[in-house]
Amino acid sequence: MTTVVPTSEDDPALAVVRFTSELAWADAGPEAAEEQVNRLCSEAEKSMVMGRWLDLVNLMLTSADLMFSKVSDKDLECIFTVICNVVSKLESPDEAHEMAKLICGKVTQQPNEKPALRLKILFNLYNLLENPYSQFFVYMKALNLALNGKVTEHIIPSFKKIDSFLKEWNIDIKDKRELFLGIANVLKENKSSSKDSFKFLTKYLATFSGEDASTVGEAKEEAVRTIIEFVKAPDMFQCDLLDMPAVGQLEMDAKYALVYQLLKIFLTQRLDAYLEFQASNSNLLKSYGLVHEDCISKMRLMSLVDLGSNESGQIPYDLIRDTLRISDDEVETWVVKAITAKLIDGKMDQMNQVVIVSRCTERVFGQQQWLTLRTKLATWKGNIANVISTIQANKTTEEGTQPAQGLMIR
Repeated sequence: MTTVVPTSEDDPALAVVRFTSELAWADAGPEAAEEQVNRLCSEAEKSMVMGRWLDLVNLMLTSADLMFSKVSDKDLECIFTVICNVVSKLESPDEAHEMAKLICGKVTQQPNEKPALRLKILFNLYNLLENPYSQFFVYMKALNLALNGKVTEHIIPSFKKIDSFLKEWNIDIKDKRELFLGIANVLKENKSSSKDSFKFLTKYLATFSGEDASTVGEAKEEAVRTIIEFVKAPDMFQCDLLDMPAVGQLEMDAKYALVYQLLKIFLTQRLDAYLEFQASNSNLLKSYGLVHEDCISKMRLMSLVDLGSNESGQIPYDLIRDTLRISDDEVETWVVKAITAKLIDGKMDQMNQVVIVSRCTERVFGQQQWLTLRTKLATWKGNIANVISTIQANKTTEEGTQPAQGLMIR
């Protein structure tokens, strides 16, 4: 059954069709232009009457490229507000999705031309859509537009809501991979915190857990990138990359085995192992943009953490000196650096030339560390239960002796 929609020249959609048509045929001469404009307006009116909203939007978008180059930002925003609002007339989620694809296709064609405005149009479209998957589709288009148009600062604030977005979108694992990798790329381009970029790269790699070898193989390049980002970052000293299949596959890989070995050194070994590796693979490190001096500084801190984890609460100054390959005068400086970075808690006993460590950060936090934490929590739980039992027992004893004491006083 056809729905009859009353129209008039004052209708915003028809006004947009007329405006864009006149813009497109402006150089064709008055007679030819008038004929074509009238024809397009007539088609638009028929589409509205017949409820063919996708055809109507297609007409309005015919001269989209021309509009972006010749129309002011304010007028463009008004025009696309009208165009995007048509999506609210659709009852079918599939039709709404097709319309969203059509609009996105036109808006993202020239990302370097008025990118911030194009992004604003996509955000407006996103808010008008009701279908969660269509919203995800538009968000991904906005993400890529922000990256290609170099206006990433406009979309980065939305990353704080990604967890709630994921609940709303209910997307599959492949879409999650695309999302996490896209966000990581945006953060890298924006030169934001390396921790934020690393966070989404690890989320991306984690989606390959439980997949077959062929699928996991797709993540090799990004696994290498994640390792290099970790090694480069001066403020990251802990990760669980070694437990990820996407990273583990590199261990026996002909091309990337050395990168895996480098990660293992940073997470499980000390400075001497790194220096030995660097002596044989200096060109490899340079090819990934790693600076030897920076790597030494990070490995000194990682080595100090390792000393704190393996010694019985105390680290002699001379052991720190020899392990970090520094002079006696530098020992306390590096201890202070480790405490400042919150890698260890402790104090320096200058009289006895030892560092007394009360807490030490785990470089690797995988299955073994979870088991250790579980054991500690169970012990603490048992100790607290014993304390509560003792308090209750003492309370009962005190309550039992109070009446007798009262009689004695009388």
